[in-house]
Amino acid sequence: MARVNREDPYLWLEDVDGEDALAWVAERNAETEAELATAPGFDALADRLREVLDAVDRIPYTTRRGPHLYNFWQDADHVRGVWRRTTLEQYRKDAPEWDVLLDLDALAAAEDEKWVWAGAQVRRPARDRALISLSRDGGDAVVVREFDLPTRSFVADGFTVPEAKTSIDWIDDDTVFIGTDHGPGSLTDSGYPRTVRRWRRGTPLAEAVTVFEGEAADVSAWGWYDDTPGHERAFVGRSLDFYRSETHLLTADDTLVRIEVPEDADVHAHRRHLLVTPKSPWLGHPAGSLLAFGLDAFLAGDRTAEALFTPDERTALAGHSWTRHHLVLETMRDVSTRIEVLTPLPEGGWSRAPLADVPPLSAVTVTDTEPDASDEYFLDVSGFLQPSTLTRGTIGGDTEVLRQAPARFDAEGLTVEQSFATSEDGTRVPYFVIGPDRTDGAAREPGPTLLYGYGGFEVSLTPGYAALTGRGWLETGGTYVIANIRGGGEYGPAWHQAALGAHRHRAFEDFAAVARDLVARGITTPGLLGASGGSNGGLLMGAMLTRYPELFGAIVCQVPLLDMTRFHKLLAGASWIAEYGDPDDEADLPHLLDLSPYHRIEPAAAYPPVLLTTSTRDDRVHPGHARKAAARLRALGHPVLFHENTGGGHAGATDNAQAARNQALVYTFLRTRLTGK
Repeated sequence: MARVNREDPYLWLEDVDGEDALAWVAERNAETEAELATAPGFDALADRLREVLDAVDRIPYTTRRGPHLYNFWQDADHVRGVWRRTTLEQYRKDAPEWDVLLDLDALAAAEDEKWVWAGAQVRRPARDRALISLSRDGGDAVVVREFDLPTRSFVADGFTVPEAKTSIDWIDDDTVFIGTDHGPGSLTDSGYPRTVRRWRRGTPLAEAVTVFEGEAADVSAWGWYDDTPGHERAFVGRSLDFYRSETHLLTADDTLVRIEVPEDADVHAHRRHLLVTPKSPWLGHPAGSLLAFGLDAFLAGDRTAEALFTPDERTALAGHSWTRHHLVLETMRDVSTRIEVLTPLPEGGWSRAPLADVPPLSAVTVTDTEPDASDEYFLDVSGFLQPSTLTRGTIGGDTEVLRQAPARFDAEGLTVEQSFATSEDGTRVPYFVIGPDRTDGAAREPGPTLLYGYGGFEVSLTPGYAALTGRGWLETGGTYVIANIRGGGEYGPAWHQAALGAHRHRAFEDFAAVARDLVARGITTPGLLGASGGSNGGLLMGAMLTRYPELFGAIVCQVPLLDMTRFHKLLAGASWIAEYGDPDDEADLPHLLDLSPYHRIEPAAAYPPVLLTTSTRDDRVHPGHARKAAARLRALGHPVLFHENTGGGHAGATDNAQAARNQALVYTFLRTRLTGK
């Protein structure tokens, strides 16, 4: 194990709103702004990036609710955004007529509150009321208010929930499932609801009846009501950790009927079907399979499964979506997605057929279906250099292109290729390279390159059009690389589990292997290679800084986890113990100390310049991680800049202007550190 420094003179920076801490933040922000925001071309770059975010010809992705398509929209005229809806007939037009339901800018001005949209649940079947969630300045905690769609107003005596990390779901017109902060003992150690209660209209929230209760050590408890006509039923459950859960059918007399699947399996009920995705071998099927059962037969003890998808070493399940009569299946082969439609047959079994052709090195995503109503689907296809195309279709019927996003950056002379690096233990690690064409055989000098990664929580990094990266990096001659390292879900559960806990170093080794491969292939040099990542990817960046500083010329570390001995004590950190380990467990503490970038910072090391960013209002990953690391690096004389938005939550921004400025800081930092320009 590497030598670690366990002294921590910077605990005071964990006081989020402490006077001394905020004064320190203001000083660091001023330094960073003075150095980066005054660089030549900064303002022009920020304007060009905001132009992308505010563009009125972006695709307005929608959610179908009965006859209407709902959308939340932000642009230069709607800084906080509007919740609106239209009809399919209007949506087909170049300039649809939108019916604005709620204007957040007007609401924020009227209430003198920095409201940020956090979603809405529309009551069915009437679709006349909604439960709207609003965040103060972008945090995960929300207030919930009942909203009347016909009058475009909040319901004075409706369901209203104070600020908390609330889960809520309609049961009927006058009843909801509610999980929220009811006072001492009602939240898990992670800060999420521990109880599920049935709350009836007109009664105090304190009198809501508890129907299910989890444990304090759980991540959360939840309740969900399936209002599919003819299949109405309630489910409750608890997330034991990020990957283990229990699901129960809640009967009319509040009896719990356990859905007897492994704790690490995902379960989905639709009409008469039960779909199960185990993350470990089960019933003779490998981890990562998609298994279908009859729900009633399963509850009666029948474990006869039909495998709708079986993975192999190169192929993994990416997702699935129901329509009224069909199942749309998304899979990945070497990180490029495929899509097909499966249909349950009356005589038993399933048929399957391709749903759409997907170009190589591209991604396809089902953006919306309405499973209880029709076989309509909305499909988005994009690639690194291919702007999104939104298609609507009906399974077995016609398809139509509804929207084609315009190109946002000049891709002339750029290509996309996929390569594989060999990690320290011999594992092949895929990565995508987007940059100047190297397939014509012409010799090219190594150039500035930005390597991005995440490597955790089963998150897969798939191809997609990144307009901000295009304008901020590719157009200036840079190369952009995405590393599909272990810890992600690109090759199913085993790919994720290979980097769990004490094996997290494998994700770090994979990323370093890609960096070395880029240099070996002549694409870049260590001095011209930058790296970036956020959240769990920020932990990855901390590891690159402290373990492999010789591989990089600059590192951007955003909303990061860096103190791996205290992450479980800060905000939602306890919910990630299953990913990293438990610092309070003597068996886990040694590897967590070894992984912890904050504790690996050394006085005599030669670190590349690093930009650390966070948000005061991030109530998921505590800003103390970035603050403390910046303070320690700075005190030891290492090249570090720090920037903290006062708002923005875990995303770091609540509006397009703020998001554009954040990205301009990042690209300016990388350009100046890697190229000196």
